[in-house]
Amino acid sequence: MRLALFDLDGTLIEKDSDHAFGEYMVARGWADAQAFRDANDRFYQQYQAGALDIDAYIDFATAPWRARSAAEQRAVIEGFMQEVMRPEIRNTARALVHRHLDAGDRVAIVTATNEFITRPIADEFGVSTLIATELARDGDGRADGRIRGVPSFREGKVARVQHWLATQGSSLAACAHSVFYSDSTNDLALLHAVSEPVATNPSPALEAIARERGWRILRLFE
Repeated sequence: MRLALFDLDGTLIEKDSDHAFGEYMVARGWADAQAFRDANDRFYQQYQAGALDIDAYIDFATAPWRARSAAEQRAVIEGFMQEVMRPEIRNTARALVHRHLDAGDRVAIVTATNEFITRPIADEFGVSTLIATELARDGDGRADGRIRGVPSFREGKVARVQHWLATQGSSLAACAHSVFYSDSTNDLALLHAVSEPVATNPSPALEAIARERGWRILRLFE
């Protein structure tokens, strides 16, 4: 098996989809503008610094929509895709993903952003396997503000990828070749776990590490 793994935010799309969805909910009137933006920005800064409390963030980020009806939830995510996300997807990013798909590689998007936001984005790229942070749900199927299982974040990405491969009787070590594209030092654990780490649109911190270790550097947004 040849394996191609992609981070999403900052890697395949220039915007952070989680942060952008928060802004979209504010624009729709689903969240108080100033209070939500202030908290959303604080959490985003934590993420960039590698210090995100992901449990607290998921509770905060899902609060404006999780009590809404299923129809309202579908409508808001469809609007977000149409108005915000599709215009953000560059042809260079699409081409990179499809090069691996066309080569017959096993492809997955591995992201800390929750599945509610990222499933339609993965579909837009033509990627069926999405390893995202999964939302716990109550008996009626409503998200309850908690995370189900291991969040796909930092070292959790390695655990989730290994679990996915184990369901297919494989592992990272058993892959003939494995590549992971990421922009962030939050993903160092998975970058170290694959045979080919690629610093993609890297943050300054990741670019410094990549140059020191001789990793390939790829820029999709220039």
